[in-house]
Amino acid sequence: MTPGLLTAVTFLPAAGGLVLAFVPRRRQTLLRGGALTVALATFVLSVPLYLAFDGASADHQFVEHLPWIPTLGVGYHLGLDGISLLLVLLTTFITPLALGSAWRAIDDRVKEFVVTMLVLETGMVGVFVSLDLFLFYVFWEAMLIPMYVIIGVWGGAERIYAAVKFVLYTMAGSLLMLVAILVLYFQHGAATGTYTFDVPTLARWVVPPGPTQNLMFAAFALAFAIKVPLFPFHTWLPDAHVEAPTAGSVILAAVLLKMGTYGFLRFCLPFFPDASLTFGPLMFALAVVGIVYGAWVSTVQPDLKKLVAYSSVSHLGFVVLGIFTLNVQGMTGGLIQMVNHGLSTGALFLLVGMIYERRHTRRIADFGGLWQVMPALSAVFLVAALSSLGLPGLNGFVGEFLVLVGAFQVNRLLAAVATTGIIFAAVYLLWMYQRVFFGEVQHEDNRRLPDLDRREWALLAPVVVLIVWIGVYPLTFTGPTEASLKALIAQVESKTGGTRAAASR
Repeated sequence: MTPGLLTAVTFLPAAGGLVLAFVPRRRQTLLRGGALTVALATFVLSVPLYLAFDGASADHQFVEHLPWIPTLGVGYHLGLDGISLLLVLLTTFITPLALGSAWRAIDDRVKEFVVTMLVLETGMVGVFVSLDLFLFYVFWEAMLIPMYVIIGVWGGAERIYAAVKFVLYTMAGSLLMLVAILVLYFQHGAATGTYTFDVPTLARWVVPPGPTQNLMFAAFALAFAIKVPLFPFHTWLPDAHVEAPTAGSVILAAVLLKMGTYGFLRFCLPFFPDASLTFGPLMFALAVVGIVYGAWVSTVQPDLKKLVAYSSVSHLGFVVLGIFTLNVQGMTGGLIQMVNHGLSTGALFLLVGMIYERRHTRRIADFGGLWQVMPALSAVFLVAALSSLGLPGLNGFVGEFLVLVGAFQVNRLLAAVATTGIIFAAVYLLWMYQRVFFGEVQHEDNRRLPDLDRREWALLAPVVVLIVWIGVYPLTFTGPTEASLKALIAQVESKTGGTRAAASR
């Protein structure tokens, strides 16, 4: 395996951003083109990670391990397993699309924008490849600042309120997680004599069950639940999505929200298995409430972007539900659903942004009959909406079906309630689609709207291909995850004395 490949994928965007920082701000086309080239190069560089990945192995691959602050037990430790592989690829895939969506939409402070986006990409990839808790926390916090700037500088009228709310929520969870990281560090050091932030080393150690483990789980889980966002910690999300520019909304939905669900898999389950079982029913119930609540609230939204934002609360509830089934079907469904949500909701935000660029409104009441004037955009919107509601043959069905199969093995009543979320998703997405795209053209301003141009086709076509690909042949994407998820389940079972199955029912 190529040494240094993970470092290259992680830091190429930031290095590109550093170079672009020296380009004169009047050279806007060069800045946009340069940023897009760097993001595309990062994606191309990440493809060998998938091609060379050994899906039969649960071990971390492409590992890079160097001492960083040895006196504190901090190392520069990167690696990739089946849990993080797809999320790294999702990040490198989505970032060029987000930059492309801003080609015309962002015309103020272009240099600052593209540099911020590239720095953000480094932070996101770094979170998924870090195998050192200290390094993970650095990346976790580092990505917070660019997202705050993107919402606060290039957002809508209420951007400052939304940006501050986003930071306050995330920082509150992050600080609690930092305290728990330090407690874990000192407890491990006191018990073993080795003070380290190394994730694999800490994961092999058994934290004594009891109140301390429960509190550490709660601190980690709160940080991740806010990031997901899991009901009732979701209130920052609609404001952030509505006020963020299209590129920010796409990144937020496709990648940033996945960091919470990734954290549950990477840290909560292996570090605190007994607490995961103790709090499992609560997480299960909150996930189901989020699925139903997010769907209901989406139904009554008058704003297209807000509707898609609330739908994320519902869809990500399925991911959390799958994770806490603690069985292979549910966890595989949860992991693939992270990717599916990134593609489907990312596409919906791209399309809503394209409509907004043409009409400067997102109110559903301002549309009607758009299929007659924009048939191509309407058709792609329909594909994204159908994938989001879980139509068989498209990607959303794969994730939600596996999650529900896993959930029915744990709690049939809650699984049945969660299933209604799919029905409600069909209601709010198809009702919205009917009001926006079908019927006669209701407003004169809509009669001359242009259809998709070549740039927009280039942004949407790869997403549509993946939506169909995952829906028709999901093994391409679920296969590499299976060994890692089975190893994680076995690790939880070994630490809890095999009580997982009984306790999770």
